Amino acid sequence: MTDIRLGPWGPFPFVDLVLLGWLAITLASVAYVGWDAWRNNPELTVMKWGWVLVTAYIGPVGLVLYVLSCKEPQPGTHERFVTPLWKQGLGSTIHCLAGDATGIIAAATITGLLGLPMGLDFVIEYAAGFAFGLLIFQALFMKDMMGGSYIAALRQTILPEWLSMNFVMAGMFPAMAILMMGRDMRAMEPTNLAFWGAMSGAVLIGFAVAYPINVWMVLKRLKHGMGTQRALGRGGQADGVERASNRRRTAPQAAAGRGS
Repeated sequence: MTDIRLGPWGPFPFVDLVLLGWLAITLASVAYVGWDAWRNNPELTVMKWGWVLVTAYIGPVGLVLYVLSCKEPQPGTHERFVTPLWKQGLGSTIHCLAGDATGIIAAATITGLLGLPMGLDFVIEYAAGFAFGLLIFQALFMKDMMGGSYIAALRQTILPEWLSMNFVMAGMFPAMAILMMGRDMRAMEPTNLAFWGAMSGAVLIGFAVAYPINVWMVLKRLKHGMGTQRALGRGGQADGVERASNRRRTAPQAAAGRGS
């Protein structure tokens, strides 16, 4: 414990002071990403929400990733700025993580308040993460890019979403078990700062584990990566910049095929 008090609260354990500092930086990061995404950046609306949500979960790490991979450096340059495969894969991961992590965290909060066993927690969280990620962030938000049909969007996104989410889960679930069932059992309680610190750490690890498979799926054109309203807007018709980007990514594979 420390001797520090904030108004009527305290004294605080040292870890709580760290988490309070992380929370303050996270709030500032979310405010900036939200302001810049809606005011200055032309990415798809679903990605605006994706960046805000993921930044809320992983704090300044989300802000740094947003600036490096998505923030338009100069007006009219977003399409070319996001062309590199690592940025496309990052956008795909953010899109997936925003939906999956939101469902998982919401379910973990409810099951934690109800005091359900950890094993049952994981089953409910898996179902909630997959449902929210697939039904909302994939099929609903992407239906305009897939001809306007929700059912068609559902059919086209279910496999890549399932694959991507399993990698998110492969990172998050072990991390949650370690962070929430360690020495500080306060991490099991949603009313405690330690719970939200554990959630943040788990989402960050889930992101790291899911990133490579998302890069691969973008490379194989199983998923979209970064995009703009100008390039991918209603109806999902990519402009010349994105088509050129796709050709550049697939050209080495085509050349290898001809060589064999």
